[in-house]
Amino acid sequence: MYRILIINPGSTSTKIGVYEDEKQVLEETLRHSTEELKDFAMIIDQKNFRKAVILKVLEDKGFDINTIDVVVGRGGMLKPISGGTYAVTDDLLEDLKIGRQGQHASNLGGVLAREIGDEIGVPSYIVDPVVVDELEPIARYSGVPELPRRSVFHALNQKAVAKRYAKEHGVPYSSLNLIVVHMGGGVSVGSHIGGRIVDVNNALDGEGAFSPERAGGVPAGDLVKMCFSGNYTQAQVMKKLVGNGGFNAYLGTNDMRDLVKMKNEGNQKASDLIDAFHYQVAKDIGAAATVMKGKVDQIILTGGIAYNATTVEALKERAGWIAPFTVYPGEDELLALAQGAIRVMSGEEQVCKY
Repeated sequence: MYRILIINPGSTSTKIGVYEDEKQVLEETLRHSTEELKDFAMIIDQKNFRKAVILKVLEDKGFDINTIDVVVGRGGMLKPISGGTYAVTDDLLEDLKIGRQGQHASNLGGVLAREIGDEIGVPSYIVDPVVVDELEPIARYSGVPELPRRSVFHALNQKAVAKRYAKEHGVPYSSLNLIVVHMGGGVSVGSHIGGRIVDVNNALDGEGAFSPERAGGVPAGDLVKMCFSGNYTQAQVMKKLVGNGGFNAYLGTNDMRDLVKMKNEGNQKASDLIDAFHYQVAKDIGAAATVMKGKVDQIILTGGIAYNATTVEALKERAGWIAPFTVYPGEDELLALAQGAIRVMSGEEQVCKY
């Protein structure tokens, strides 16, 4: 049995978990107020503050930190890498500290894992960060050489549910052609071939279908005109695309449950918006199927919106002819991180080197 400490930092919180193999024995969400964080100029400056909070909670809950076998942090904005579980080496640690592709709270995950792991003499890892990039060269073409398509998406959950499906069916992940659809605040549709995600939309910047918070693939010419109209700053346009786009832009909510309630109360705009969302996600599933030349073993739906039975049925109606559906609703990031560590600790997978 492996006892695993999981650290998943967010902008104003740090989720931690302790697992004994895949059994969760502790989960805590540690909230950090604006007042507590206001004096830290950079994300990395929060390291000692967050570490102290984590260790204090573990102590208060009666967990001896020296009984931990491995520490796993959420991966951050590193250089593009293939999927897998990575040892937090000095090079990886340095790129997390400087924010190789940007400043984000998730950068602290590997930093904290390495520091705590070193102090108690155990390995430290990160698993499938958002910068996982396994795109085929042909998938990088956008039509504008200066703007190649990039891979930034829900890699941790996409990989976790794909491997879960493979394990439950007793076949290697590397032998399957899977379309995985993550539907949360953003939507990503990944084409998994031979254990690699060879094509996926950039869910961070809003490529593909619109979602609760993202605008999706908006008309490019009209977007350029908006940018140069003089009516908006760059930050305001970005907020329209990421944060205030999608459901938020039309009806002021990022919750599918709110839209369903509005629809049930007779709100036609909510009904049309839900239909349009299903329509666009189904189109992306169809596009992903062409990457596999129609040879799709399974379509997997995941993320919070996969709890909505209406969405599941609508997508089956539009895309069920492509392949059967499996639904793994929600997103269990702590468990996915634990599973990544277990796979390398048990020898099921080789640890990746950054």
